[in-house]
Amino acid sequence: MNKSQQQFGRMRRNTRQGAVAVEFALTAGLAFLFFFGAFEFSRVAMIRGTMDNAIYEGARVGITPGATAGEVKKKVRDILGFSLVKVANITVQPNPILFDSKTVTVKVDLPLDKNTFSPAKFFSGKSIVRTIQMKREASRFAP
Repeated sequence: MNKSQQQFGRMRRNTRQGAVAVEFALTAGLAFLFFFGAFEFSRVAMIRGTMDNAIYEGARVGITPGATAGEVKKKVRDILGFSLVKVANITVQPNPILFDSKTVTVKVDLPLDKNTFSPAKFFSGKSIVRTIQMKREASRFAP
């Protein structure tokens, strides 16, 4: 191999290293976008499942004789806490739960802006709302 071929080989390797850096810069951003997007969508799916369970368990607490709206809210918050939910607006109807109340309705409004791990790019201004209504057990035993 002569000197000009050696110089050309070195020069070609040096320019290729620049091309690899440019290719990485272009594709890494897109790869990170897909990764964090998939992560956030998975988080929202997990929150939705946890919310469904939380309102169901909260309503079950509310339909038992002697239950209070505070106990229902505490149960819902405890279950939502497992998914690291920070902010949730919980409404229990009727409030207070009386002995002659026929049903208990639990509603949770969860803003996604305040409950995501990364800055809310995909779910800005969105919220998840879940509602459940159950008949009270005490209504069967009412005088």
